[in-house]
Amino acid sequence: MQRVYLDYNATTPVLPEVADAMLPFWTTDFGNPSSAHPEGQRARQAVEKAREQLAALFGAEPDEVVFTSCGTEATHLALLGLAATAPKRRQIVTGCVEHPATLGPCERLERDGFAVTRLPVAADGRVSAATAADAIGSDTLLVSVMHANNETGAIMPVAPIFEHAHAHGCLVHCDAAQSAGKIPVDQLHADLISVAGHKLYAPKGVGALIVKRGVSLQPLFVGGGQERGLRPGTENVASIVGLGAAAELAMRQLESRQAHLKRLADGLLWRLRANIPGLVLNGPESDRLPNTLNVSFPKVRGTELLSRAQCVSASTGSACHADVESPSAVLSAMGLSRERALGAVRLSVGAPSSEAEVERACDDLCVAYAALIRK
Repeated sequence: MQRVYLDYNATTPVLPEVADAMLPFWTTDFGNPSSAHPEGQRARQAVEKAREQLAALFGAEPDEVVFTSCGTEATHLALLGLAATAPKRRQIVTGCVEHPATLGPCERLERDGFAVTRLPVAADGRVSAATAADAIGSDTLLVSVMHANNETGAIMPVAPIFEHAHAHGCLVHCDAAQSAGKIPVDQLHADLISVAGHKLYAPKGVGALIVKRGVSLQPLFVGGGQERGLRPGTENVASIVGLGAAAELAMRQLESRQAHLKRLADGLLWRLRANIPGLVLNGPESDRLPNTLNVSFPKVRGTELLSRAQCVSASTGSACHADVESPSAVLSAMGLSRERALGAVRLSVGAPSSEAEVERACDDLCVAYAALIRK
């Protein structure tokens, strides 16, 4: 049976148009962008074109784009690079359901003497703008809140949070790894924005940090002067070209892509609810990424369900350590019971997904669920 990939929030395939744009920079146009000869200058021009393409998607200026190896590196550069400038303010405000790429640097900063305030979430997985406002004070250096959660798809109320932060003289970081290409990202009004190429139909191993003009960071690495000295090292030209091409596609296709993703995800949710009494959506009914469903199947574990399913590639948010399964930290923060959290499965469709795939996946999950219930 042909498998159905429903894990687009984990990673995406490189789209054909993106692969075509990248190919010359592995073969004929392989020059070093720092070289003055024609081969090097063709590579330099390609990098600068990609910078313009990504900047356009985010409503930024090209000179505000710093290419990195991934979204995690971008977030580390944002948080640790800002903290290394020896600021007088010593508080970081962030969400409790952020990606580990944000939570990890916050833990390090906490060990280094910064005060880190982690905002709770409501039952729908969203941070409250009012709670964030209460946490922001005169000592707040940075507010870091993701645009959309990777497990539930919950879209955070970043506009009022960021507006309040700026009114108090704070800088703002936003992890847009999951939202880019799915919903508009050109009006985030953040000082620092993290991007992950492989969530956007570009290859793995490339990302970017949008650094608004006037924001000062210390680089994580030192050596060459590439990327304004913020990310030294010879540029990954082919992958950067891919990220630029993917960004241009996302901007051009955003409206139709949103409608496609929402139609498929809504149809999948409707079918699952019709066939599985007691199925529960984890996260908001609206204010959610159009492609993402996090659902709990009653009386079974998500890991067991996916193991029994014949053709569905999806994921759970739970972690297994030494054969002991623990529930997702995100779902636990939302107040879900252990049983409901362990029964959760994340299903995320993508641009290549089809109606036929969604129907086949639903049938497969329902058959697997029925078999588990009969045990």
